Amino acid sequence: MVTSVQISSRPSKAKEVIAPSRIAVPQQDLSDELFRLTQRLQTSLELEQVLEIFFQQLQQHVNIGGMVYTSPCKQHIKLGRPNIHHVDYQLSRQTAEGDDGLGAVVFSRAKRFAENELILIESFLGPLIYPLRNALLYRQALAAAMCDPLTQTGNRAAMSNALQREIQLANRYQQALSMMVIDIDHFKSVNDNYGHAAGDDVICNVAKAITTVCRETDLTFRFGGEEFVVLLNKTDAAGARVIAERVRRHIASLNTQSDQHAISVTASIGTAELNQDDNGESLFERADSALYKAKQQGRNKVVSYDLMDNVQHSLLEM
Repeated sequence: MVTSVQISSRPSKAKEVIAPSRIAVPQQDLSDELFRLTQRLQTSLELEQVLEIFFQQLQQHVNIGGMVYTSPCKQHIKLGRPNIHHVDYQLSRQTAEGDDGLGAVVFSRAKRFAENELILIESFLGPLIYPLRNALLYRQALAAAMCDPLTQTGNRAAMSNALQREIQLANRYQQALSMMVIDIDHFKSVNDNYGHAAGDDVICNVAKAITTVCRETDLTFRFGGEEFVVLLNKTDAAGARVIAERVRRHIASLNTQSDQHAISVTASIGTAELNQDDNGESLFERADSALYKAKQQGRNKVVSYDLMDNVQHSLLEM
């Protein structure tokens, strides 16, 4: 059901006569239309598609220029073109535990909404509630399947999907893309000396340090154990080294409290920039090779594969 309905319309400079933009729908025809809408909405679990079906059907009966849906997690999905006059609805479903918030939707257009149009809009919102709830649950399930439960970063499956997408975008728009592979140094000794619970706390703090230093557009994944991968979009080799050094310093400054012990760790980081012939596997292999070199050089270091590659080429030319 629709609850907490909030309706507002911004005033214009000229006085308006509010009139309906569509002929009123007979009750039987409306019931049939709402039944058909319910059937169409149940054909998809994709949130964007559910909202698109709803918006298209509603536009056949009410002149609406734009619609903005805001999910409970504050994601915005925009359809059509927003305009000056708007009507706002808070959506929820009543359960035994209380109201289940489903987000908010705003309809807008160039002139005020008439009362009979608002009644029609609210009639159409009814069939949207359960398909919307199902789409939100489906999206949450997909997100959970792609999330590392300990650190709340992406997992390896999410990394595989994102890597393929980011490489395609970088190639299409001729933009730089770099990767960091980060490994916590001597992590086994943390588990051995302080226990696995303390080790989990350290991993969480390191994950938080990485995401704090990196930009919102960068993508962080827990690759496994104490190893992380970060995709740095629109970032070349030099930029990746700068970010990696900031991450390394921030991790080295951490103190994780466990049973009155302050646990400090360091991290080794390898970076690589996407080459023209790279795929996800080859990009990772080069960044991982640079990480291995950082370990060889004493740990708590940043090594760029692109600089390693230059050195190797220089030696071959001598």
